[in-house]
Amino acid sequence: MLTFYRSCLPFLSVSNPDNQLDLPPLTVFRHEFVGRMDLFADRQTVMDYLDRHQGWFRRCAHPFRADPIGENGYAIGIGKIGAFGFKVDPRVGLHLLPQEQGVYRICTIPIPDQEPQGYEVDFRAEMYLQEEPVPPAYETDIPLMTKVEWHLLLTVSLRFPPFIYRLPQETIQSTGDAILAMVVRRVSNSLTRKVQADFHHTHNIQVPKKYKYDPSKTVVSIRQGESSPS
Repeated sequence: MLTFYRSCLPFLSVSNPDNQLDLPPLTVFRHEFVGRMDLFADRQTVMDYLDRHQGWFRRCAHPFRADPIGENGYAIGIGKIGAFGFKVDPRVGLHLLPQEQGVYRICTIPIPDQEPQGYEVDFRAEMYLQEEPVPPAYETDIPLMTKVEWHLLLTVSLRFPPFIYRLPQETIQSTGDAILAMVVRRVSNSLTRKVQADFHHTHNIQVPKKYKYDPSKTVVSIRQGESSPS
């Protein structure tokens, strides 16, 4: 289960609280998942790389936009998404907290000078590293690998224009949930491939030919109301 870190904002609102009295309520979409990635190096080498995120995060985030916020934050944009003739161009501020005993956490921070957008985002993630011997089946001289696993709880609350509320609430909810899950999978798969490639390239590590990256196994979606794997 995710441990909600005390330094994370409990909820980030980027709507305008002064003009909400006559507005429709926010519709909440929630997605929880577990992502995985293999890096062919010992745990300390992986930690040293992750700690220096200023050198790889923006490079690996491409084609998604990632603008720095201070020393440990980024404003992330993923492009326009939506359905039924309504689209948003969401951006969220993420704070990459310094690791504590090998556990990495990311949470939501405000984006400086961003105008009210009419949505709210709560992003909470934890990442764990597990060092293991490389399986003999990979036929390599590399002795150790590090399995990276991250747990994300993402909640997005959105205020739709009036014409959307003519649709059944079940249709709005199921469509929004599906779009959120699609975005999470797309971004996760892109980052996983690029971080794997960047790490091995910058450390001059040859990935074993027997190892196959399977993007369908990098994300485990968890339905609302279920618990995340331990």
